[in-house]
Order: sequence, then C-alpha cells, then structure tokens
Amino acid sequence: MHNYFCGWYFKCQSNTQTLAVIPAFHRSKEGASASIQFITDHNTWNIPFSYHQFFQDKNKFQIALGNNYFSKDGMQLSLHTTDCSADGSVLFGDFSPIRYDIMGPFQYIPFLQCRHSILSMKHSVTGNICINGVDYSFSNANGYLEGDRGYSFPKEYAWTQCFFEGGSLVLCVADIPFGLFSFTGIISIIHYHGREYRLATYLGAKVIKIKSGELIIRQGNFTLSVKLLEEKHHPLLAPVSGAMKRTIHESACCRASYCFEQNHHTLFSFETTSASFEYEYPQ
Repeated sequence: MHNYFCGWYFKCQSNTQTLAVIPAFHRSKEGASASIQFITDHNTWNIPFSYHQFFQDKNKFQIALGNNYFSKDGMQLSLHTTDCSADGSVLFGDFSPIRYDIMGPFQYIPFLQCRHSILSMKHSVTGNICINGVDYSFSNANGYLEGDRGYSFPKEYAWTQCFFEGGSLVLCVADIPFGLFSFTGIISIIHYHGREYRLATYLGAKVIKIKSGELIIRQGNFTLSVKLLEEKHHPLLAPVSGAMKRTIHESACCRASYCFEQNHHTLFSFETTSASFEYEYPQ
C-alpha cells in the first residue's frame, strides 16, 4: 500500500498527571517519515523523524525511533529539539490483553481505511520522564496501549478511554467507508472486576445517540452511555492518505461520565476528571 501509516498510543496516568506518547511511521505520495507526539494535561508536541530512524520488530513488539525505544516492557526516551526536550524511562507491568482481536471478522476485510488494535487495557507504570523541565513521575500508576494502521483516520469519529475503580474501558465510534457506502462502526471493550464485556458492530451493537459529546450504544440487553462534560483539548496530527496533515483534538485528561447497564440494572455509573476523549463529530 503506497499510502500507509502505523502508530501506537502509550498512555501513562497517575492520580495527578497524564502523559501519552505516540510513535508513528507514515508514508504518502510525498514520501516517508516518522514522528513522536506527546500529549499531556496541558500541552502537545510533535517531533518529526526521518523514516530511516524508524525500526519495528513485529514479532517481539519492539519499536525504535532514533534513541527512543518502546516495547511491552516499557519505554525509554532521549530526544532534544529546539521545541521539545524529553528524557527518562518507565517500566510496564504485566499487560491486560483482550480475549481476541478487537476488529473481529473485519480483520479479514482488505483495504479498510483504519485498523485498530488493543494491546493492554490496563497495566502498571513505574518511572520518570522529564519533558521541557517538567517531571512526569509514575509509581505503580496506570497504563493503556493501543495501535492503529491503515491509510487515514475516519472522517468522523469519537474515542474515549478511562481507568476506574475495578476496571478500564475504551470506546470507538466512527464513520467507516465501505465501497460506495459507509456505516457507523462501533468497538468497545470494558474490563470490570475480572470480566470482559465487548460491544461491537459485528456483535449487533447500534448507536442510539451521537450528539454534543454524548454517545449511547446498545447491544442486546447492554447499554453504554458516555458523555464529555468538560473538554481540555489540545491539537494532535493524524493521517490523511498516509500524510500527517490533519489536526484533531484530544483531551488527555478531562471530565466525563460513564454508565453501563445490563437489563436496566446499573453495573457501574461514575463521573471522572481523568478521562481521555477525542470527539471529531459535528457538535
């Protein structure tokens, strides 16, 4: 595929700080390149790299960009530009994988615009990373890891991830082009008290509402309701036909509410100030 991108979202979150690191490779008609993006509670940075500096070992899940290394064991950062200086390392605990590929049967369909993967719903993070003089210190904090590959992000989509007492959840809702048509695709995983719940288009999930930062998803006797209450978004770059030329906005740590019901019985319902949220639908 001439137009192509692949990237990984390493989220680290303590009770007081959030840091996400996004290493990526991208190729378009304009050429190939790579990048690392940082997003924190208060800022974002994008650091470009030559594609020659990018290395990936798919068998062992190891990624290198210059002197920056990423794996299932942790990440080590050492980069210095005029705008951003980042040094330090963090170690990851055992991953909490999902039972099977989040794409389900869609993993076998060629030429999809974007393919999603979830490597860990929740793991421990320990270590320290300093960005432009600010220390991000993690002691048995929470981590989350996902990936994307394809050629473009969906035109319209919403994504949210959140740790909470007893579990972790992620929800993605997106407009999916499919030949001459398009449909609203849903993928969601909820880990709660040792059990995995999955809501997905291929399991019959339907969107009941997408409006003004609120999403309601129903699948059989399950209903997941999510609402962005107060965004604190910052700009990130996203791929269009392999080139990182689209600006999206993510709130790495913001106020949101979540409710999960089964047969009209509430399994959990809470409001948090530590949600991660992207909402790229018209308001």
